[in-house]
Amino acid sequence: MQLLDIAFRTKSRAPMETKVETMVSKVAGVEDDFRGKPGKRQVTVLSLEQWQLACDELGTSLPWTVRRANLLLEGVSFDATMLGKQIKIGQLILLITRETDPCPRMDAQHQGLTEALTPDWRGGVCCRVIADGRVKIGDKIEIFN
Repeated sequence: MQLLDIAFRTKSRAPMETKVETMVSKVAGVEDDFRGKPGKRQVTVLSLEQWQLACDELGTSLPWTVRRANLLLEGVSFDATMLGKQIKIGQLILLITRETDPCPRMDAQHQGLTEALTPDWRGGVCCRVIADGRVKIGDKIEIFN
């Protein structure tokens, strides 16, 4: 399991930008991301495998940033049993607080995407930062209680 990519946006509806490494903190979430204030949806995380399932269902290939999540992970699939678990990436610890519900705006990106992301937590998870940490692409990931 590893961190594949990092994305942020500077304001609502702004295009997603990616970076190789970043600081993630309890105060600001992902550095430079406008949505990083403390709360249950401070950082959003997407599974590569689940994203690919959604794309396969649509018969297309879309960049993961279309989902507008902050972190893309490889080697993990999210489901209801993950609620309350923690994701550790280097020194960073994230608490999984809820499923990320796909919004109807996803259909503006590709028709049918909202529905393709709905089953089996394919839209990813929302997290709260428990411990600050600097992360970079390629960092190994652990999930624990």
